[in-house]
Parts: sequence; C-alpha cells; structure tokens
Amino acid sequence: MRVETGTGAAPDAHAIYEQLAPGDMVLVGARPGHGKTLLALRLAVEAMKAGKTSAFFTLEHTEDDTRERLRAVGGDAAAYGPQFVFDASDAISADYLIEKLADIPRGTLVVVDYLQILDQTRDNPDLATQIGALKAFASAHGIVLVFVAQIDPRFETTGKACPDLEDVRLPNPLD
Repeated sequence: MRVETGTGAAPDAHAIYEQLAPGDMVLVGARPGHGKTLLALRLAVEAMKAGKTSAFFTLEHTEDDTRERLRAVGGDAAAYGPQFVFDASDAISADYLIEKLADIPRGTLVVVDYLQILDQTRDNPDLATQIGALKAFASAHGIVLVFVAQIDPRFETTGKACPDLEDVRLPNPLD
C-alpha cells in the first residue's frame, strides 16, 4: 500500500489502519519535519482505539515528549494504560525488539522511530538481516511493524513526485 496525499494534508490514519493486517510491515518516509512520527503515533492511537496494544521504540524522543505528541494527535497514553508501551533503550535492534515483544498480543502495532536506529551500531547484524528477522517475527506473531525513516535530501532534486525505497536514508543497503 502506498499513501500519497500530494496536497500537504495529513494522511487519514484511520483509513490506513483499516488496511493493515497482522504481519504487515509499513515504512513511513519523508523529509524531516513533515509529520512522520505524528502519522505513526496516529496509527498507534487507532490501534488502541480498536482495543489493541501499541508499542513505540525510539531514541529520538523522551517518554514525556511522546506522551505530549500522543495527546496532540488525539490519544492519551495514561487513558490506555498498559495498551501503550514506550521504550527508549540504547539497545534497540531486531534482537532487542523480538525479545521485548515476545509476549505481546496478536494485533499489536509497533512503531520504530527511526528505521536507522537498527543499524547504528556495528555490533548488530546488518540492516537487511535484522529486517528479515523482524518480518519473520511479525508474521509469526501477528503484529504490525511501522518503521519511520528519513528520506535522503537528494530526493528533492530528483523531480519525482514521491520518494521510493531508493530514497530512504540508510547507512547500509537494504533490499
């Protein structure tokens, strides 16, 4: 599924959420300041409204900042209690996510803000290996993984209307 608004308007998170199925992996990509994290948090709110759990893994935002952003998009983490899981560990990687999510309920929506944090340390397997492990895990456990990613600034000079996977800013290649 590819969502393009072309108008600068925020995509309809409810409509996107309704199209997601257990095992899906989603990439939310845009240049800085274009609302990637807010869209991902809107999807997390939609999941919680549907009675599902949402988890948010980040090195970019504090827990207080994330809760404030949730409120800004119509959600209140306190009201959802254990339905909202926040994690800002420096250890975030595929192995870490798999360990932390091992007992999470089917249908959970997991946001990783940013995709690039999986590849920040050379102690972890390469990004393609980690994504493969997460895809297998998402399928086996029936969760939805949403990755937020920055788009390389060179995209703006390509003349394309919308970025594609080749435009995702990555320190290492990913198929």
